[in-house]
This record gives sequence, structure tokens and C-alpha cells, in this order.
Amino acid sequence: MPSTAARPRWRLGLTTTALLTATALVPAPAHAEDVTDYAITVDPSAQGAAIDDTMYGVFFEDINRAADGGLYAELVQNRSFEYSTADNGSYTPLTSWAVGGTAGVVNDSGRLNERNRNYLSLGAGSSVTNAGYNTGIRVDQGKRYDFSVWARAASGTTLTVSLKDAAGTLATARQVAVKGGWAKYKATFTATRTSNRGRLAVASSSAAALDEVSLFPRETYKNQPNGLRKDLAEKIAALKPGFVRFPGGCLVNTGSMEDYSEASNWQRKRSYQWKDTIGPVEQRATNANVWGYNQSYGLGYYEYFRFSEDIGAMPLPVVPALVTGCGQNKATDDEALLRRHIQDTLDLIEFANGPATSKWGKVRAQMGHPKPFHLTHLGVGNEENLPKEFFARFERFRTAIKAKYPDITVISNSGPDDAGTTFDTAWQLNREGKVDMVDEHYYNSPNWFLQNNDRYDSYDRKGPKVFLGEYASQGNAWKNGLAEAAFMTGLERNADVVKLASYAPLLANEDYVQWRPDMIWFNNRASWNSANYEVQKLFMTNVGDRVVPSKATTTPNVSGPITGAVGLSTWATSAAYDDVKVTSADGSTLLSDDFSGDASKWTGSGRGSWSIQDGQYVQTDTAAENTMVTAGDPAWKDYDLHVKATKKSGKEGFLVAFGVKDTGNYYWWNLGGWNNTQSAIEQAVDGGKGTLMTKPGSIETGRAYDIDIKVRGRQVTLFLDGKEWGSFKDDKPAEPFRQVVTKDAKTGDLIVKVVNAQSAEARTAVDLGGAKVASTARVTTLAADEDAVNTETDTPVTPVTSTLRGVATKFTYTFPANSVTFLRIKQR
Repeated sequence: MPSTAARPRWRLGLTTTALLTATALVPAPAHAEDVTDYAITVDPSAQGAAIDDTMYGVFFEDINRAADGGLYAELVQNRSFEYSTADNGSYTPLTSWAVGGTAGVVNDSGRLNERNRNYLSLGAGSSVTNAGYNTGIRVDQGKRYDFSVWARAASGTTLTVSLKDAAGTLATARQVAVKGGWAKYKATFTATRTSNRGRLAVASSSAAALDEVSLFPRETYKNQPNGLRKDLAEKIAALKPGFVRFPGGCLVNTGSMEDYSEASNWQRKRSYQWKDTIGPVEQRATNANVWGYNQSYGLGYYEYFRFSEDIGAMPLPVVPALVTGCGQNKATDDEALLRRHIQDTLDLIEFANGPATSKWGKVRAQMGHPKPFHLTHLGVGNEENLPKEFFARFERFRTAIKAKYPDITVISNSGPDDAGTTFDTAWQLNREGKVDMVDEHYYNSPNWFLQNNDRYDSYDRKGPKVFLGEYASQGNAWKNGLAEAAFMTGLERNADVVKLASYAPLLANEDYVQWRPDMIWFNNRASWNSANYEVQKLFMTNVGDRVVPSKATTTPNVSGPITGAVGLSTWATSAAYDDVKVTSADGSTLLSDDFSGDASKWTGSGRGSWSIQDGQYVQTDTAAENTMVTAGDPAWKDYDLHVKATKKSGKEGFLVAFGVKDTGNYYWWNLGGWNNTQSAIEQAVDGGKGTLMTKPGSIETGRAYDIDIKVRGRQVTLFLDGKEWGSFKDDKPAEPFRQVVTKDAKTGDLIVKVVNAQSAEARTAVDLGGAKVASTARVTTLAADEDAVNTETDTPVTPVTSTLRGVATKFTYTFPANSVTFLRIKQR
């Protein structure tokens, strides 16, 4: 995770009509003397959208070691010796274990049970030592830790179990007498020292078989057995989420749809199937995780339901629809398998809601929860890129669910992007099918979020509701949090359409990262809140019950024409470019290069391998990504770009850039992107990319394409081989000043929520429309340098609370630069 130097945290806006009494004062960020004037007008007599208690929630997916090695409190890695190359090419059944003496992993009829295929055969006088996660097993002095193991030893043996690190023992060793067939044995340790580098060792005096070697902290969240890591669970609970979406994500709808049985040859790369994850942990199946590691399923459906209940959140599970997504894009045509998955989904509802006397309700009761979990919403599928195939199967699921459980809200989805052919087709099918709710996902640049605050203003109020199940801007810096906050004001304003929303992903272990950004970061010893988390928490704990209509003036529009140089690039592909010509609108030539000489007109980024070959400019490295070279003047405007491009080899097509200001700010036409399945116009702003338009299509190897791009003002028209491919007008302002006002029905408070995502202060005249209000207000402010990033040791983005005095129906307040500010104003 990137780190940041300590920076000034926030600055107070002091005005002549309202005085702020703060808990602290620190220096102002640079340029905070710049001020822009705004006005907010509130209409308390009007009624906006009602906001459900479940508006904001969390999305949990086992990515970045979020489960094993994360929220699941188990301290032993690979406790059941099930790691396999199916999980990760570097894995063996003894990954994370060190052997002293003689030991080997066995898969035979002597196993603990049918679904727990492997076990350890440990020789007499031998030992195994587990390294845990990150730097090792974390123990805290004076805390207790519960050890357990399944073992058998026909002739009997004594197991010596110890906790240690390089400096010595961490707890008094325990001896466990084992004799006979498989049985579970337990011991408890009290740590005598604190260490981040602990190791758990098990030694045997005689030959023995071991399985399910476990070490848990006694202190789990709410002291639940098979429980959750307390600090992480508490951070999630502190958000007061209205729902928990689980278990994914790409985890749900990738891999085989078969079960874990002899009939499938014990398939190790399966979609997430809930029945694999319940019952005694030693009887749960193992599975590969699409993100490149193993899933023990110690954290399973029962634990997800229980955690949702513990934090007062609505459970929202997602099941596979037999169409894989996340790049796999395969529809399973197997009627028997489809019927089995539909029945599994009906059984899941019974597991959650059925009486303890029902088949699956009884399983829940046996696990320790006789009362129902009150499941009301269920998602079918996730980010399928085959919308027609997906929807045909979705309808089968929905029909079966509604026939037996008519009150369950069945959620469909719209694919992996915010726009494009898949999105449009999916939404058309969802509207025509009159689905309850549609799950939208998108990850875009901060600029996109600033531009699209009005995204849901035009959605059909009579159509399906929206579940924004995954969204984030591309980073964990404060500028990302600001952009997300600005966007969230639009979500609340449209709470009659957007019924549920969750940032994603939720968790990331800093030593096992597959995806950035993430809301909560951690290692084996600590956890910390990202800037994005602080934004989510501020909104989630100050929602209100109804929107109070309001409007605000906007920032003066300073956007002129699209300006910039031109560029050529590739992504995991070798391509050749020729006959580059840039012509201004008046017909004069700005650039012409047929590469008959050298490449002196072009400036490279240092990535890729570019050279002149046979009168073409060729990039030959098929592993290199974003190899952009640029030419021309960043001040160019109103021009035509022509280039001839030929794919030579590799995964994708080619990238032709225009409006290039620098390496982090440009547009490019991505032809043959996404593994040569679609083309798109993408815009990069400060390094974060967003998609402006997309179409399906691929690029042929060895064929020369004529590419023409016409830039006029902010209008761009694109031609491929002389035919218009598409056009767009990038004239949507990235408005940095956003606000929404809600009312808390319980307290009567007006909650004025203002985002100022710019380096200038926002001096704002606030008109509460004649509302009779108290003269003081509670203020919560998040403000920092836009590039600030929270880390384990430095948290520049932290809420500051204060009291505002002099509040009236009309008052002036200056919102700090780069800030999110909530004013809670009591009504009299």
C-alpha cells in the first residue's frame, strides 16, 4: 500500500456569521487561501425520497486474503493440508509447514472423512511447524489461545504442542495424549510474550496421523466459536451497515458448477456453493479461490448469517446462475445441473428462514441457531458478460423462488461495467422481465465520479430498483474518497431508485493483495481505515430517513476544448504503426511521420521495446503493458489524427491516444481490448481511467487498419477503415462542489452534507428555507491533502468534530478545501 508523509489534516472555515468551536487547530493546506463562493438553498416544506434503513451496507468477498488470514480468526495456515496446485501453482500440501524428521501428506482411505481428503502422517520423534500468515502467528501477552487437532495413533502417542518464535517460547508447551482412531483433542495456551512472528509446532513421540490443526484466539468478535478476528469485525460493525452482501463477487460465478464429490473427481476449481461451507468445519469441502489461493470454508454461510445478525445487518447472499463471469464467460448447458442449483437455492432459503423442524432449518439449529436468520433479499449471478444466456437462467431461478417464497426480493445484475452493450442489453432484459432489483458494478476514475453525480436522476422511477453492489474510484488517496463522497450525495438524492449501495472490496491483507483500492487494510498485527472507509462511515452513520430537497450553485465552468498531443501504445501486444498524420482544422499539417527515418519525434515512457522496422514504428514486447509513446504539443486542439496500425502478435489490439497532456491525463481509443473482445474510448485523469463508450469487437492479426480521430472542441468522432465507428462529446463538468440534505426522523435534525473536492475553500451562503433551528450545530469534518493516504502508522484522513455557533435560517459557512463536512442542525 502506498505511504504518505504526514500532512496538515484539516482547516476550519471561520465566517462573520457563524463561529466554529473546534477540538483542535492545525495549519491549513497549501493554497487554502483560494476561495470560491457558493449558495445552498433548502426547501424544508418539500418532501424528497424516503431513505431505507438498509441504504448503505458492506460487500464481503474473499479477495486479498479477506477470509482465511483475515476476518476468519484462525491463525494456522493450511490447517487441513489441502493446499494444492489447483489453488496456486506454487502450493503443495505442506505449504506454510516446516517438517522436522519424517512427515508426509496422505490421501487414502485412512482419512478423517470423505470431504477432508488429505491428512498428515507424522513419524515417531518428528514434528511440523506452522508459519501462519504475514510474518507469523500474532500472540499478545496475557491472552489465551485455543488449540485443537484431529488425531489418531493406533499404538498411542504423546503430542507436544508449543508456541515459539526465534527468541524462544511464547507460552508454556502443552502435552496431549492420543490413542486409537480419529478424535478431536484440545489444549489452551496463555501467551507469556507478545510477538508478530510466532510459530505453532506439533511434535509426536510415536507415529501419528493429524488433521485440522487449529489455533484460535479465545477473544473473537462477540466471543463466537469458530469466530471472527475482533478488530476487523469491529471496524465493519462501526459502519453500522444496513446489509452484508456475501460471499462475492467473482468468487461466486467462476469455475466449475459441479459439486465436490467422487462423481466430479473431487473438482477443486468450483463456483462458491453454499452447502460446501456449512456443518462441522472438519467436514467442509475445500476449494480453489479464483484470486489465486485456497479457501478452507471455515468462514462459511452460517458464519456470514451469524455475523450479519451480530451487527444488525440484513444478510444478502449471492448464488451462481450457471453462467461464469469475470473473464471466463461460459454458459453451462446442463439441465440436471441447473435444476440442482435451483434446488440448492431453495434449500438455502429454508436454511436461513425455515423452522428448526424443516430439513435445512434443522441443520441451522444443530449448528447453534434455532431461530431463523430472516433472509429477505437474494442475488442470482454476478457480472455476467453474456446477458441473454444469464437472463434465461436467472428467470428459471426467479420463477422457482417466487413460487415457493414470493416475498423474497430476487436481484439480477447488469454486468461488470457502468455502460456499454452488455449493460444496455442486461438492463433491457431486466426491464422487460420486471425484475425486482438490478445489481450494478463499476470501478472508475475520481473524475468519472465527479462527473456522474446525476447518474440516477434520469432512471425510470417505475422500473427495477438499483442495488449498487460494487463501486469505487481507483485509489485509496483522499482525492478518491472525495470523489466517492460527491457521488454518494447523488445516491441519497435518488434513494427512491438506489435502494442499496456498497463500496468494494471491503478488506485487504497488505501482504496478499490482488485488488486495489480497498476499504480496510490489515496485517497480522494491526488494521487501519482507508480514507474511503472514513467517507463511508460518515455517510453510513448519518443517513437520515428522508431527503430534504435542496439545490446549490455550481463551480464556474472553465472547461475549454479538448487539447493535447497524440500517442501510440500497446497492451500485452506487439503492433506496428505507420503513416501518422495530424492535421489542424484549417488544413495545416501539425505532424507527419512515415517512419522512413528515425523516431526522434516521439517520446517514450520507458515501457515496451520500440524500434523502426521496415518503415514502421514497431513495439515488440508482448508482455509489456501501456507502452505509450507520444508526439506533438499538449496545446493542440481541433485536429484530425490519422494512423495505420497492424497487430503482429499478443493478447489484444492497439491503443491510439489523443488529447494527451501527460502520462496520467489523456484519451485513447482501445481497439481489441479486454483480451481482444471489445473496443472502447477511455479517459485517464490523474492516472485513473474511466470508460466513455464501448462496443464489442476484435482486431485481426496481420491486417492493417486505418484509424482516424476527429477532434472538434469537446466533440470527438472516430473512424475505422473509413467508416464511422462512433462519436462522443466530453462536456460533462467534473463538479467539485456537491451537497445533499436529509432529515433524521428520530431527532428531527437536518443533516447538511457538503463535499468540496477542490483546492479552494467554498464560502457558502446556506438558506434553510425558513426552518426554525437551534443556534448551534454539530460539525464533523474530513479534510486533508488530496494525495493523503492512511497507513498503519499515519492516518491523515480522520474525522474531526466541533460545534458551530451562530446557526440561523440563513448563515454563511466556509467549507475547507478538499473536505467532506456534515452539519447536524437541530430543528426547534
